[in-house]
This record gives sequence, C-alpha cells and structure tokens, in this order.
Amino acid sequence: MSAPRFRPDLQLADWVLDLSRPVLMGVVNANPDSFSDPGHRPLDVQLDQVRAMVDEGAGVIDVGGQSGITNVAEVDPSEEIDRVLPLVEAIVAELPQVVISVDTYKPPVIAAVLAAGAHIVNDVSGLRSPELAPLVARHRAGLVVMHTAAPPKTRLQSSDLYGDVVADVTAFLAAKVAEAVAAGVDERSILVDPGPDFTKTPAQTVEVLRHLATLNPQGLPALLALSRKDFIGALTGTRPKERLAGTLAAVAAVGSGSGVVLRVHDVGEVRRFLTVLEVLEGERPGRPGAAPRRRPALGRRPPRRHEGGLSAQRASAVRSWAVSQCSQNQVACTSVKCMPS
Repeated sequence: MSAPRFRPDLQLADWVLDLSRPVLMGVVNANPDSFSDPGHRPLDVQLDQVRAMVDEGAGVIDVGGQSGITNVAEVDPSEEIDRVLPLVEAIVAELPQVVISVDTYKPPVIAAVLAAGAHIVNDVSGLRSPELAPLVARHRAGLVVMHTAAPPKTRLQSSDLYGDVVADVTAFLAAKVAEAVAAGVDERSILVDPGPDFTKTPAQTVEVLRHLATLNPQGLPALLALSRKDFIGALTGTRPKERLAGTLAAVAAVGSGSGVVLRVHDVGEVRRFLTVLEVLEGERPGRPGAAPRRRPALGRRPPRRHEGGLSAQRASAVRSWAVSQCSQNQVACTSVKCMPS
C-alpha cells in the first residue's frame, strides 16, 4: 500500500504551514503523570526538550498539560493553564518560527494559550464543548478534529462497538468538520485525526488506518498520532518506549505522504527514517518539519516556499553530501538519484 496524500498546506491565521512533505509534531508533556515523561519537570527542562526536538526537525510542538491515562480524574482548567501557559509563552519568545499546538479540549485553557500565541488546538474530545470551535475561530487558529466515541479520559474498547468502523469514523469526521466550519473555523485551518486507539481496539485502529483516504474524502490535512500506540504494542508485544520500529513501519505505510502532520515522540529517528525513505522512493532529500511561512503583505512578493524545512543553501549541501557518499561507495549519481555503476 502507498501512503495517502492530502491537501499540502494548513492556514494558521497569518501563517501557512507547508505540508508538501510530512511535518513532524514533537510531543512535550507539561504534566507529571505522562506515559512518556513521568515526574515533575521544571520549565527549563521542558524548554530544553523543545529546543532538542526543533533541532532534530520538529516543525510543530504539541504541549500537553493533562495525561491521556483513562479512568482517572480530569485536571482542573486552572491547574492545566498553570502547567502549559509558561511553556507556550517561552516557546513564543525564544522560538517564534515554531508552530505551537496545545493538546486540550477545555475552553479556559484554549482561551489562555491562543491569547499567548499558540497556533493549533489539538482537541481529543471530538468538539464536545460548544464553546470550543467559536474560540478557535475567533483567533483564526488551527483545529484538530479527532474521532472518538466517548468523553475524554474514558476507556471504551469493544469489538462490537461499530457496525462498520470506517463508515462510522467517516460520518463522524464529516459532521464535526461541518460543525466547526459553521462555527466560523476556516476549513483551510482544519486537520482531521482518525483517533488511533481512541475508543478502538487494535484491530479497529488498523482497519481505520488502512482506509485513511476513504474517511477523508475532502482531502483535508491529517494529524496522525501513530507514535508508541497500543495497536503497535498489540502487534509487536512491546511496551510504549519499545515501539519505535513499529512506529516507523506505520509512518512508512500511512504517514509518509503529503498533507500530513506526524505526532511523534522520537523526532530525530522519524526524521532520519523519512529522509532515507524519500531518497529511495526518488524524492529529493529534505528535512521533514517544514517551517511555516507568513502570508505576504499586499504588494509584496510571496516568500519562497520552504523545501521540507530546508533552505536552498542547506538543500544544496545535502545533495552534495549525498553525491559524495555515493561516490565513496562506488556508485554513479545524478543529483541524489543513485544507480549502481
């Protein structure tokens, strides 16, 4: 199977995020009960993680203040704001080129982080709050519309929950996208997320991922949260931090096309994997994680579109490096398309 391709750009107020190649969204947790980063971490440690992910190729940082662990109490909005707002403000101040997503569904949190400069609301509730979409629209921000059949923090997995899981997810996403647009959200600012593992058994998640093009007939950009997921653990018998190989396989199969934001924990490994995959598939080498570009002011020439996050100088350097490596290994090269000599 070949990875699906969707619309290759995302409007974020005065920014346009180039999705001609997959953009990497690094996950940074500001909560102490995370699966990936357990324990309290001070702001400077969180910011160090952000810097490292950006250096490794992340174009988006997803900040979370509440764990996804199910069947435990929600965090009070004021506490969640105390966790995520300082990090959002620090990223805005130090790394203004980075797109900031916040993983939340609570209107007070959304209002605070969008006012501070965040660009995307990563809503895992499926627009359960009627205030959510109008808030996003007011700030002209991006919105992730994710499929789920239950409220947040609720575990619901049953093999007979859906008559046809692909049809149900397709209908849900279409209805929620229409609801968001009716509330004023620009359709060009919406990403759809099929919700791997969310109210789905591993088999149902696999079935949904096999039919991404079917459940997104409008071709809207997609957020794919494939990293360390339970369906990978079920297939490979591994714990979350042992699921990198399975994550890369999922990325190759369904997340390597255009119009995709990949939410990942291991940014550098995924970026290097995609670089090699692009070259072997005949694509020009690029660094996944394209920088956003400002909408040009009237009367000015539009900025040059970024090549997968690489400047022209950097892209030329990568090509030169690839040619030199090919030469050292006794193969003949034309640009970066290497053929046995």
